[in-house]
Amino acid sequence: MENESVKCLIIGSGPAGYTAAIYAARANLSPVLYEGLEPGGQLTTTTHIENYPGHPNGITGVQLMEDMKAQAVKYGADVRYGIVTAADLTKKPFHITVDGRHTIEAETVIVATGATAKYLGLESEQHYKGMGVSACATCDGFLYKGKNVAVVGGGDTACEEASYLAGICNKVYMVVRKDYLRASKAMQHRVMTTPNIEILFGHNTVQVLGNEAGVNGVLLSNSEGAEKVIDVDGFFLAIGHHPNTELFKGQLELDDAGYIVTRPGTPLTNIEGVFAAGDVQDPHYRQAITAAGSGCKAALEAEHYLMTRDE
Repeated sequence: MENESVKCLIIGSGPAGYTAAIYAARANLSPVLYEGLEPGGQLTTTTHIENYPGHPNGITGVQLMEDMKAQAVKYGADVRYGIVTAADLTKKPFHITVDGRHTIEAETVIVATGATAKYLGLESEQHYKGMGVSACATCDGFLYKGKNVAVVGGGDTACEEASYLAGICNKVYMVVRKDYLRASKAMQHRVMTTPNIEILFGHNTVQVLGNEAGVNGVLLSNSEGAEKVIDVDGFFLAIGHHPNTELFKGQLELDDAGYIVTRPGTPLTNIEGVFAAGDVQDPHYRQAITAAGSGCKAALEAEHYLMTRDE
């Protein structure tokens, strides 16, 4: 088994990982970054981004991630394709295994493995991913200005997404599997009193409909098996996210939902020298700009840790 020693190892790409790599490289930490299964992260499934500062004409998620990666490489980051398969954070240097065969001894580790949006598991849903199917209303909602959209879910997140979209879209359908909302009373009141939100209780999604141009409808069925089609151009999933933290269970402190717990306002975890950035520690905002900001913080903290640990 091969062995390697590095000052700073970044696990995961996306805006958090790539930003951490840019800052760590400019601090002469010679960072090594492993991109994981989905280079660029969730953002690569977003077709057009209009709310990332510095891009007044918008930019695709893929291009934004390629630009960040190129910037990290330009300043000396070693960006590699590979999957971290094991992590031992109980001793220093930390021992990280990549692809089950390559062991890296890292003086600092930045975890930027992100979170994965939960989907319904429909083939049609995956087919139209990025073509009308989205898991982020604040990322993609503006693309559907003046149009009809559907939001799947009945919790606080779904109500928040529906409320946001209601201010942009012509009409918002909420597709709720149960005959009640699980959201807080305040959020329930908000969606129920918003004129252009229609809540379809007791309905399940059978199929996302569309053509080569993208989504144009959704086939639903109610609790009695009766089916109907609603005409929509956008289909938003709001049934939760799953943080990618399985590797770190029993080592890093996680909250009840599996997100890494960090010291408030910082990327510091319960283990000195290990930092968390991006959606893996942020169940609330989940934006590219906030992920990038936390990646910056993580790199600065890693630099500070390496400078002061022996004092």
